[in-house]
Amino acid sequence: MEFQGSFVSHLESAIDGTRLDAHTLQTMHADRPLWVRYDLDAIRSKIDRDELAARDVSMYRYHELLPTGYDIEPVSLGEGLSPLLHCETLGQQYGLHHLFVKDESQLPTGSFKSRGLSMAITMAKHFGVERVAIPTAGNAGGATAAYAARAGIEAWVLMPDDTPIVNQVECDWAGAQVFLVDGLINDCGAIVKQGKEPMGWFDLSTLKEPYRIEGKKTMGLELAEQLHWQLPDVVLYPTGGGTGLIGMWKAFHELRELGWLDGHYDNDNMPRMVSVQSDGCCPIVRAFDAGERFAEPFVGASTKASGLRVPVAVGDFMILDAVRESNGRAIAVSEEKLDHWQRLATQAEGISICPETAACIGALEQLTREGWIRPHERVVVFNTGAAQKYVSTTPPDLPRLDSQKPIDWQELAIN
Repeated sequence: MEFQGSFVSHLESAIDGTRLDAHTLQTMHADRPLWVRYDLDAIRSKIDRDELAARDVSMYRYHELLPTGYDIEPVSLGEGLSPLLHCETLGQQYGLHHLFVKDESQLPTGSFKSRGLSMAITMAKHFGVERVAIPTAGNAGGATAAYAARAGIEAWVLMPDDTPIVNQVECDWAGAQVFLVDGLINDCGAIVKQGKEPMGWFDLSTLKEPYRIEGKKTMGLELAEQLHWQLPDVVLYPTGGGTGLIGMWKAFHELRELGWLDGHYDNDNMPRMVSVQSDGCCPIVRAFDAGERFAEPFVGASTKASGLRVPVAVGDFMILDAVRESNGRAIAVSEEKLDHWQRLATQAEGISICPETAACIGALEQLTREGWIRPHERVVVFNTGAAQKYVSTTPPDLPRLDSQKPIDWQELAIN
């Protein structure tokens, strides 16, 4: 099926560079992910960067740099252009003058998964897919169910049985076929793999089709535009499957090659990418510390930040390549302190910080203390989901008032 009005040139294996046809439905090559490649010279010659400002407020404003091009109608719920919030109070606690949170919790399905699944479902519909399946830790399942409903595609969602109840409900309400699995996300993925042939499923697992990463890439495109076509010094990103970190690194390189960035960006001053995990599940951190390109499966994975509970990532080498190429870091923070960092950030700024992003606040604390992040640097933390989606994991212990008894206002004020 030909792309009309698209600048996509081909697909490329991330593991060995093999070139593949972009005009047919593809999954992986040698059991590893694919890159979508573009004719950047053609884009540069035909598009003026400043034209973007007048376009629709949507991630699809960047359609030249997306597989949809001009002619493929997006399956959209209005995702994109999440706010970039200057966090002065939180920044002061860590001695930072230019700390920002890019708040993906405000996207249609309450998390950054809206971007990737909007794009993946759009392209699945374009290629005539009628039934998709996805293993999920929570938010990806909700986004799949929502966009599949929007597209008229049948969705099957498999999630660990301790996935937050909000995620279970949103999948069910959107009409997906939802199954709880006694195991982790990789166990769910194994079932999806087994069912592909007998059930006729197209597998939407992280990085097992090439387009979800292109949706996540728009976080990097937006970030550059919101910073007036400059890039931050440091990006802290909570990493499970790592699609967003990989996608942003791809976006920054495409923008640099297009000449759309203001200022000089060489290999030594691109954003330093920080991959953040909980010490309850940190396969990327272990591989980074050991100098390995591929990560061993993490045994006994356990974290309340369900998006970080990914013991095996098919794009492990892509994450580690991006971190190392950017002179970045991979850091594991204390699982026991996630509640503390979540409350600290939310109380400082009023932003609905999820547990995954709380891990980034812990990494920020460590990296500023070490001097690795310096006071003058521009730092962006990605808040990947809304705290409200995790209420079942941390119910508050709130005091009560008896409406039938006199209130001791002095004691109340002290408390």
